[in-house]
Amino acid sequence: VQLVESGGGLVQPGGSLRLSCAASGFTFSSYVMSWYRQVPGKECELVAAITRAGDGKNYSGSVKGRFTISRDNAKNTVYLQMNSLKPEDTAVYYCNANTYGRVYWGQGTQVTVSS
Repeated sequence: VQLVESGGGLVQPGGSLRLSCAASGFTFSSYVMSWYRQVPGKECELVAAITRAGDGKNYSGSVKGRFTISRDNAKNTVYLQMNSLKPEDTAVYYCNANTYGRVYWGQGTQVTVSS
């Protein structure tokens, strides 16, 4: 089982990034997919989640209206489009797959928002 995130990096405030998470080794379409983020010294925060078919999405209040989660079950990939980025969005972003208590995590990708 692998979840491999990509797309992180350094961006100026107001900029955009798109994170990708490529999955392998399990039946991707059977899993709810989520993005979490963590800042050192703080609790891990659920950023966004998407249902198995992609027809339901939830966002944390801090990113609603700026971030969009999507998935392509044919490509076994989940995305997080991040717009209007703020310095407080700086964190390591993790991809998560969850189904009936079975949970997988990616290794994380750093997003830094700074001028």
